[in-house]
Amino acid sequence: MGKAVFTSFMILCSFLILFSLECNISVKAYPDIIHVPTAYPTIQVAIDYANPGDTIFVENGVYYENIVIHKSISLVGEDQDSTIISGNKTGNVIRIIANEVNIQGFTLEESGSQDARARAGIFIDHSSGNDIRYNTIADNYEGISFDYSSNNMISRNNILNNYYAISLSHSSNNMISCNTITDNYEGTRFHYSSYNIISCNTITDNEYGLYLTLFSSGNSIFLNNFNNSNQVWIAQTLENFWDNGNEGNYWSNYTGQDANKDGVGEEPYIINQDNQDNYPLMGMFSDFTVSSLRETYHITSICNSTITEFGFRIGLETGNRIVSFNTTSRNNEAGFCRIMIPIALMDSPFIVLVDAEELTPMLLNISNETHTCLYFTYDQKNHVITIISSKSLYLYSELLDDYIQLQLDIYDLNTTYYDLLDDYNTLLDNCSHLQTSYNELNSSSQKHLSNYSENAHNIQNLMYVFAATTIVFIITTMYLSRIAHTSNLEVFKDAKKSPS
Repeated sequence: MGKAVFTSFMILCSFLILFSLECNISVKAYPDIIHVPTAYPTIQVAIDYANPGDTIFVENGVYYENIVIHKSISLVGEDQDSTIISGNKTGNVIRIIANEVNIQGFTLEESGSQDARARAGIFIDHSSGNDIRYNTIADNYEGISFDYSSNNMISRNNILNNYYAISLSHSSNNMISCNTITDNYEGTRFHYSSYNIISCNTITDNEYGLYLTLFSSGNSIFLNNFNNSNQVWIAQTLENFWDNGNEGNYWSNYTGQDANKDGVGEEPYIINQDNQDNYPLMGMFSDFTVSSLRETYHITSICNSTITEFGFRIGLETGNRIVSFNTTSRNNEAGFCRIMIPIALMDSPFIVLVDAEELTPMLLNISNETHTCLYFTYDQKNHVITIISSKSLYLYSELLDDYIQLQLDIYDLNTTYYDLLDDYNTLLDNCSHLQTSYNELNSSSQKHLSNYSENAHNIQNLMYVFAATTIVFIITTMYLSRIAHTSNLEVFKDAKKSPS
């Protein structure tokens, strides 16, 4: 009895262990969302207990921590301005030593300033595949610091009031895009770092916009806005790329001209003897994100006015797709806008309104099968710009194209008809001439036949005359021959009768 009870108890324990394992496996199969401070009092404790792939959601508040992220997790703040992590002026605010970490939605401030490896808002340490976006990084010695780290994405962050905004050391193939980098001593610093892409950033009001030290070449730097005390400083002869082949960067101290009116200067912007921007922009570059029908698109512009209140909507009744924004002129100069629109979002034809007045934009030759590039100008007042992709106008344009094509086909058909008619008339004329020639030939033939018949009759008569003459001649000859023979015979007889 005791043995049976023991056996049953062991079987039940085995089932419980298996059930527990299945439950644990099931839980680990799906990422968790861990809330701080609801589930754990600090961010670091939440990271320590999290599994790779989990998301740690940090609620609004100020957190005095020096965080080390050693797992592939997502760290998400409730609000970029109200979810604050402070290093309390000691060490890194966040240090990443894992790969594939996502951080967004925080204000990261007050790192230390002494130790070269412990003074950043975010320190990316021998790490790759990280995505850092939508953060404010302020009042640190280094805003974001890379050390031996590659293939990371830094985008749409506000980085201000640091000594170095972004610092790269021995780090390559990183993407730094669409960040606002302002009021720092150095905007972006490169040291032994190559083949990075720096694009679509606004780098303004820094002592140095870019600072390139030893062995930092092959970086691609384009579609950025530079307005700094010193735009670029290069330590030695380094070759980097300052445009993408069509567009370069906006430089606040560029003095070239745009003679062909396409938003790009004719003369290059010279940085030093080995570096120049071949396609400097005549206005500041902007990248606007638009969402429509669960798809995300980017509309970019080059404009010498300040653009605000950018928006996109679809007309409820018309189905028209509409982009609108306000422009505020700078420096009392005439305004221009060069705007690149994805065809998948808005297709031609376009109506461009400056306030309520319609104007005709110029279609630039860099338009292609995926994007339409429009260029238009306006006076130096402040304006509301509206760009409409009209569905009805598009249908009208299609019908108009079909109508024009039909008219061309009818014209071609008429031309062919008149050509055939000319050929037919020519053929009739030739036929008439041929008939006249035939009649003349037939008349001539009849005369020849009549003459031939007359000549044949005459020849026949001549033959008869000739035959008769021949017969008469033969008869006469024979008659005369006979007379002669008779005469000769009589002479012979007379001679024979006379004596010798």
